[in-house]
Amino acid sequence: MPSMTQADAPGLCNFVDMSPSPFHVCATVAAALNDAGFTELDESQRWPSEAGRYFLVRGGSLVAWSTEGDDTDPARPFRIVGGHTDSPNLRVKQHPDLASAGWRLVGLEPYGGAWLNSWLDRDLGVSGRLTVRSGSGSTDVLVRVDLPVLRVPQLAIHLSEDRKGVQLDPQRHLNGVWGIGSEPRSFLAYVAGQAGVDARDVLGWELMTHDLAPSSLVGADGELVSAPRLDNQVTCYTGLQAMLHAADHVAAHAGPVPLLALFDHEEVGSMSDRGAFSDLLTTVLERIALVRGGGREDYLRALAGSVVASGDMAHATHPNYADRHEPAHRILVGGGPVLKVNQNLRYATDAAGAAAFALACEQAGVPLQRYVHRADLPCGSTIGPITASRTGLTTVDVGAPQLAMHSARELMGAADVASYADALAAFLTPAV
Repeated sequence: MPSMTQADAPGLCNFVDMSPSPFHVCATVAAALNDAGFTELDESQRWPSEAGRYFLVRGGSLVAWSTEGDDTDPARPFRIVGGHTDSPNLRVKQHPDLASAGWRLVGLEPYGGAWLNSWLDRDLGVSGRLTVRSGSGSTDVLVRVDLPVLRVPQLAIHLSEDRKGVQLDPQRHLNGVWGIGSEPRSFLAYVAGQAGVDARDVLGWELMTHDLAPSSLVGADGELVSAPRLDNQVTCYTGLQAMLHAADHVAAHAGPVPLLALFDHEEVGSMSDRGAFSDLLTTVLERIALVRGGGREDYLRALAGSVVASGDMAHATHPNYADRHEPAHRILVGGGPVLKVNQNLRYATDAAGAAAFALACEQAGVPLQRYVHRADLPCGSTIGPITASRTGLTTVDVGAPQLAMHSARELMGAADVASYADALAAFLTPAV
């Protein structure tokens, strides 16, 4: 069966390399949406009542939807693909300028569940946003320094107590070296200069490090993708491709309103103004119903028929640690999208949600794998349970298989990019 979307492994690599921070993810997605005829809306302004393709950005989060097609029913249900824009990394402290033992340092701290040892001995750039003075107010400036500015050096093996490794203290052992000298140097002034703004006008900042090694296809036959931030930029990229397909589909066929919701701050619990715990999704859904001429009753009717696919990455069975996986639930790289189930609701999947995604995989002609975490190991979570509890919508947790989750660099199958995108596209455009 031909692919439903334009998603492929080289496209994913390009997307990841363009998107070192959540703010850059939104900028990358927004540029593709603009090219496809989507119009950006301002949350503080009145929204148009005309059917069309729209999106909004709130910080490092983005929501896109299309009401094209038969738009006469304000209670038309939604099909939603959700994901998150953030990834575990090392972030710049508010007073970052340090010096120790003749080295100039930048104070860094872990964001989310970063696998800390993977960040050692890498050439690191810096990205994020600066909020700078603009008249009597402020404006945001994206910044991206793709230079090997920082490096967190490993301790020499000769200085390790047992020569087997070191325990990293996130307070003492993760500061980045960026020069030689006994006096600190202003890191913020350096970053501001790279962004072309006066450091004295910088009122706030959210800055983070990123690995400078480019994403690549690896293996003798290029069957694998080696890249940073696969968790969860794979869903951002494939969800975007699925949304572009869905917008074209609904323009010609009546069906649910397709919507893509990409949230920031999933890796730290989603408790922010733009995380999955915020009002961002519920506000957008209600406003869509209202501007189409509906009322509260129509909005609630639309929710009753809506379904969410919470997209995040899934653990492929590790060849060197196969015993760390549930024996009856092996997950293969190249084996297709993954349905994630947890009896204690670390994933939101129930039977109804599972059926919706299984039907989408059938429609797309891709295989479906089912994942269960080992019962004697703590299971991670996603935006799925949060979204389900905040909205009351049937929600299913899904993903693509990968290794080395939360490492500075992760690994997945190249073929899984297209199959995951096709499954999400079919989910957004269910067969009638």
